[in-house]
Amino acid sequence: MKMSHPRIFWSVFVMTACAFAAGSLPCDAQADFSHNVITLSYSTSFLGTSTNVTGSVTAGAKSFVIDDPLDPKNKLLYHFNVESPEVKNIYDGLETLNNNGEVTIELPEYFLALNKDFRYLATPIGQPMPNLHLTSEVGRKFFGLFGSPVLKIAGGAPGGKISWQVTGIRHDPFILANPIVPEVKKGPDTLVQQGDYLFPDLYAK
Repeated sequence: MKMSHPRIFWSVFVMTACAFAAGSLPCDAQADFSHNVITLSYSTSFLGTSTNVTGSVTAGAKSFVIDDPLDPKNKLLYHFNVESPEVKNIYDGLETLNNNGEVTIELPEYFLALNKDFRYLATPIGQPMPNLHLTSEVGRKFFGLFGSPVLKIAGGAPGGKISWQVTGIRHDPFILANPIVPEVKKGPDTLVQQGDYLFPDLYAK
């Protein structure tokens, strides 16, 4: 298969060579092209390798693969990433409401430092709860000023069960210094030049 850009080739070459060498040597290799830096660190074998990347990774599709839990001897199970044009984090869970139909959900201590622009879901389970609602957006536990970040939900059935979800857009120092642009023009400092294709066979080119 023809590589559409030499920088792709050298990136793949460095990662492949590092992976094969990892059985006998620690792996500490870099493939630096323009603003994209791929750093591979310590690995012990090709299968079972741990790879750390300090930077951004792009791919046509991203997945994990494991032995299928229902038939591990004969099948592999693939799952694929949830994609978004935003750098989004997802937090969710199940909760039981108290006698007042309320619950306070504590989020990780780093939540506010990592995320902004929150979006919410709250769904009753097993019975309708037409008045289920957020009493306030995510904020500090005590008077909104200090304590762990929390999400407060009310208006449900006493002792009822709910499913909840909060998403946030990253605004940590790394992502602010390296913003993700969903759509870019092909050309210098990108993976391919204008007129070239990442997957030419798919476009009959």
